[in-house]
Amino acid sequence: MERLQIADGLEFSRLVYGMWRLADDADISVKHVEAKIQAALGQGITTFDQADIYGGYTAEDVMGTALKANPSLRHQMEIITKCDIVIDAGRHSGARVKHYDTTRAHIHESVNQSLTALGTDFVDVVLIHRPDPLMDHHETGSALDALIDDGKARAVGVSNFRPWDWQLLQSAMRHKLVTNQIELSLKETSPFINGDLAFHQQHDHVVMAWSPLGGGDLMTASNELTRRLDAIAKRFDVDRAAVAAAFLLAHPARITPVMGTNNLERISMLSDAEKVELDRQDWFFLYESALGHEVP
Repeated sequence: MERLQIADGLEFSRLVYGMWRLADDADISVKHVEAKIQAALGQGITTFDQADIYGGYTAEDVMGTALKANPSLRHQMEIITKCDIVIDAGRHSGARVKHYDTTRAHIHESVNQSLTALGTDFVDVVLIHRPDPLMDHHETGSALDALIDDGKARAVGVSNFRPWDWQLLQSAMRHKLVTNQIELSLKETSPFINGDLAFHQQHDHVVMAWSPLGGGDLMTASNELTRRLDAIAKRFDVDRAAVAAAFLLAHPARITPVMGTNNLERISMLSDAEKVELDRQDWFFLYESALGHEVP
């Protein structure tokens, strides 16, 4: 599995295992959770994506049960988690309205709770989950810097930020933001032309792509795009998911797809994306169908 340098001494696997729905599985036993982790690790997928809010603030606990039962797993992986979304559930029961909180107090409380849930002294990367219209960039930036200074995170980044959001926050920080996790797939192609990818490519930031299978639609739909995915998949003896991920891997902006599934068989096939070699015309063959028309 290809690896990408994220910061000094920190690398991600090129594919990331996303644990958004980990707590939604009917089987959340230690044995089953560890089997998912081992299935990813066995392919060289060492980077795992979490967030405090996943599973209504329970997914980190589910993952943590497996890490606490087998502490050796932690040394084989990089863990990403996120904070700032607050809903009326779990640790934030009683919230009157869904909102974002990028205050120093909330960031540090959230990360401390994540560390406890995961059973680890540090996470590899902490992301601000959503841009906060009330963000005081000086306070938020200082809080993120402190996470690194205090050894609670090896690096920090953001999720769903536009270039100007990134620049505002970075302007108030001593440490560099290392990644932005954005929605990007053959179903959501706007970052290819709206300046988001161009900004990160210019500055050599790693871009993480959430929902690279379009929320699962690319696996279940039947249309011209999926027929083209199937045609390429047949050529490489893989499934649609591998081709959809390979479409992102082929871009020079160092896109890192976050692949989420609870199915052990599907987890074991995630690395098939590396078997697919798309040439420029293959890429545009898929892009054209995603747009619904040929490029101008």
